Amino acid sequence: MRALVLVGGLGTRLRPLTHHRPKQMLPIVNRPMIEHVVSHLVSHGVDDVVLSLGYQPDGFRDVYPGGRCAGASLHYAIEPEPLDTAGAIRYAALDAGIDERFLVVNGDVLTDLDVTAFVAFHDVRAAEGTVSLHRVDDPSRYGVVLTDSRGRVSAFVEKPPRGEAPSDLINAGTYVLEPSVIDRIPAGRRVSVERETFPAMAAAGSLYARADGCYWIDTGTPCEYIQAQLDLVDGVRGAPIDGIHPDAEVAGDAAVKRSVVGAGAVVAPGARVENAVLLPGVRVCTSAVVEGSVVGEGAIVAEGAQVVGGSVVGDGEVVGRGRHLDGERVPATDSGGVKA
Repeated sequence: MRALVLVGGLGTRLRPLTHHRPKQMLPIVNRPMIEHVVSHLVSHGVDDVVLSLGYQPDGFRDVYPGGRCAGASLHYAIEPEPLDTAGAIRYAALDAGIDERFLVVNGDVLTDLDVTAFVAFHDVRAAEGTVSLHRVDDPSRYGVVLTDSRGRVSAFVEKPPRGEAPSDLINAGTYVLEPSVIDRIPAGRRVSVERETFPAMAAAGSLYARADGCYWIDTGTPCEYIQAQLDLVDGVRGAPIDGIHPDAEVAGDAAVKRSVVGAGAVVAPGARVENAVLLPGVRVCTSAVVEGSVVGEGAIVAEGAQVVGGSVVGDGEVVGRGRHLDGERVPATDSGGVKA
């Protein structure tokens, strides 16, 4: 079966890291996020992946010019204009010539979903579409899904107000769709699969959903981007992975704890890096501290500086000597993620 991966978003919540790259090309423990997504699909027999592209498509094509990623062939479907989630699905499916049942995956979600069992559920129910579900503490950020005892969706509520959600089961961002779903999506305008297509299918009784207690994380915020990597370092998803790249340099008296240190990064004597992510080429100077934060590629945290509290330092930036960042972004971004 073919899979369509949605990777066209602007990644505003991860700015400034996404000023010059699409979100799914950010590394997750020294490997691009998209490779984690595709390799999971490949492990369930998918060998043909369509990337639905919008923002900075060359960020993918330049890295995978041969059209191969993690064992799968790639087809690049580039939206001529933003079409929202359903519009993107329609455009990419038609561009790639998909004419049979297919998977849809959100490219910024990392999960250990049993895709094989998920597709089997879809088959048994003879569904037109099936949505994966995941239980969360705060469903207000997501689409909440209500089902009957057989999994037929009775209601699809997108981003309910905090404390008013009718369920804690959310749309987890993986779907099995029949080609008839493509015909449901109007051409020539933005269409949301969550607000328009799925509610219409629910009303028609053709949409099902299946909950799975597997590992799942949306990497869209700095804290979640860090957590997704610490989960691999801690062994939450299997054997622990060493977060320090072999080409990184860590001084003998530097303290690096529960962190990811990218290729060519340098952690100087007396520095401390904890619960943090350093992208390739970062330099953390003597007595500097990076804690619970992300430092972009080639950036410098100067002597005695502190980067803490979920701060994000952009590629090539310099955090000056003795400067203290707590929950800040460098360079600063406004609420929409645009460089200020």
